Amino acid sequence: MRKFSIFLVFIVVFIFVSRFGLIPKNNEIASSENEQEILQQASFFSPFSIESSFRSEKYDNQGNPDTLTWKLLGVIKYIKKPDKDYPDGVMFPIINSELKAKNKKRIVMSGFIIPIDNVSYALSKNVFASCFFCGQAGPETIMGIKFKGTTPKLKTDQYVTLEGTFRYNDNDVNDWIYHIDNAIIVKGGK
Repeated sequence: MRKFSIFLVFIVVFIFVSRFGLIPKNNEIASSENEQEILQQASFFSPFSIESSFRSEKYDNQGNPDTLTWKLLGVIKYIKKPDKDYPDGVMFPIINSELKAKNKKRIVMSGFIIPIDNVSYALSKNVFASCFFCGQAGPETIMGIKFKGTTPKLKTDQYVTLEGTFRYNDNDVNDWIYHIDNAIIVKGGK
C-alpha cells in the first residue's frame, strides 16, 4: 500500500509539473546541440531537475522585465585569448545564448549589495564574506550596478531586488562580466 501511495504522489507531481510548464521544451534552454547535450548529461537524475532551474521566470509580453537568476548567470565558459595588457593570455567569458538574448533588455535581479568604493556598488550572489573578492566565488557571481539618477546609500550585505537594463561584457577583462544599468531598487531599499 505504501509503494502505491508513493507512486500515486509521483504521478500527481509529474502531471502538475508537466501541466503548468515547469518542464522546458528541448530547445527552450540551450540553443545549440552541444549546450543541450551538456544539460542532458547534467540532469540525468531527473528529467526536469536541472533544466527547469536554468529557466528564468518570464512575464507577459507587455514589456515587463524577465527575472534573472544566479544559476543562469553561472552557466558560463571561458576561453584563453591574448590581450594587449596580458600578452600571455587571459580568460575571456563565453556568454550563453539565453543571456545574449537578454542583452540591453529590462530585467529584475536580486542579491547582496557589495560596496566597491565610496560611490559605487555591485550586486552579489553571496554576502561580502563569501563574495568574489574573497576567493569564494567566480566573477560570474557579481554584477556591476549603475543606478538611475543619484546613487542611493546602501549597506554592505543589504539584500535588494533591482530592476534595470541587463548588459554583458565579453571583451574587456578589466570590467565586470555582467551589468545592470539604469537600476532602481524595487524591494529591500530601506
